[in-house]
Amino acid sequence: MMTRSSRLDTPLGRNTGLRGPAPSRDRFGRFTEWVARAMGTPAFLVILTLFCAAWITWNTLMPDGLRFDDAALGFTALTLMLSLQASYAAPLILLAQNRQDDRDRVQIEQDRQRAERNLADTEYLAREIVALRLALEDRTAQIVTRDVLRQELRMLLTELDREQAPTEEGAS
Repeated sequence: MMTRSSRLDTPLGRNTGLRGPAPSRDRFGRFTEWVARAMGTPAFLVILTLFCAAWITWNTLMPDGLRFDDAALGFTALTLMLSLQASYAAPLILLAQNRQDDRDRVQIEQDRQRAERNLADTEYLAREIVALRLALEDRTAQIVTRDVLRQELRMLLTELDREQAPTEEGAS
């Protein structure tokens, strides 16, 4: 039985081997966008504020045996936790922003292509309208209306009457 890596119609890539397939970048990208969206909400700020207030209250008002972060040292553990949170938040937000920039770039390119197609279609339709107008002007020059036909027939009748009038006078 042939394995996937030994098949000739399967390209060998970086993710072939003993480690298995590489984790999906899209899954990580969606995670970074979720983090960026969550950190940008008022609920996150309220929860973080309540967490810090509870931390400070616990470590200030509880007996010394129950405190885990000393207020005299400036709440060192809380400071380290908030610094760690910030050190992860900034790159995750930047990654999410880069993904959004990539999507915007693709959208702009699609909009540009759509605008080019619309312009080409508009120019084609304008040329077709001009061609129809020219064809209509040529045909209207050739189209004979009833009034024009009656006028031409009257002119021909008057000419025939003139031609016959001298011959009738000469015959009498």
